[in-house]
Amino acid sequence: MTGPPKTPSLAAELSAEFAGTLILILFGVGVVAQVVAGGLGDHDSIAWAWGIGVTLGVYVSARLSGGHINPAVTFALAVFKGFPWRKVPAFWAAQFAGAFIAALLVRWDYSEVLAKFDPGHTFKSQFVFSTLPGNGTLPIGTWGAVRDQVIGTAILLFVVLALTDLRNSPPLANLTPVVIGLLVVAIGMAWGTCAGYAINPARDLGPRLAQYITGYDTAWRDQHGDLYFWVPIAAPLVGGVVGAGLYLLLIGRHIPEPEDFQAAGAERKPEYDVP
Repeated sequence: MTGPPKTPSLAAELSAEFAGTLILILFGVGVVAQVVAGGLGDHDSIAWAWGIGVTLGVYVSARLSGGHINPAVTFALAVFKGFPWRKVPAFWAAQFAGAFIAALLVRWDYSEVLAKFDPGHTFKSQFVFSTLPGNGTLPIGTWGAVRDQVIGTAILLFVVLALTDLRNSPPLANLTPVVIGLLVVAIGMAWGTCAGYAINPARDLGPRLAQYITGYDTAWRDQHGDLYFWVPIAAPLVGGVVGAGLYLLLIGRHIPEPEDFQAAGAERKPEYDVP
């Protein structure tokens, strides 16, 4: 006889978060480098590659860690879904490290391409790695970017909670990562103008540090000269809590618990059947 499944150790969870975030950033930052500096592809290429990167990163890490690969997800789950607060700093560190190493790999592999496209390592190519308000060209300031990141991350967490709530109608056959990836594609296509849809503090901070130590002296500021690095960190954390809270308020609290389905005259759903 076999016993109950072994709970992964914290080290295994952190390894998974590192690897999942690494995969996400390899595809995400890699595609921006290819489109911006290499001249291959367009905005749709960027949106699709980020979404596919999310899907693959979640598949890589979900079994061991739950596939957060985003500090805003980890934080919202700690606030509302019982994720242990003692694990939050460690998860954040693993996610940041994965994003940082992935960005260094992209920076190294695209070094000749970036040097030809932008020899001075200026704002012209800075947003290959980190986000800027208005994507560096449109008249969006710091607080406009804060607004945008709160809204974008709220959308992300609202839908993620809907897709992962077993009491709702989640995707079956292990397709949840695919649908979450499509969600990120949609956010990129609809909400990418004002601040580059970071919606993930690790996605921005890790690559921002990588570019700073490899020659981008302006990495911490935006094109207006304002200190900007904190926006894609703080605003997604706030937006994630807002989105998760709104899901629970508008949807989650109205869905019957498993034991309430029969009492309510509803058919018991297969995912609640326990041997």
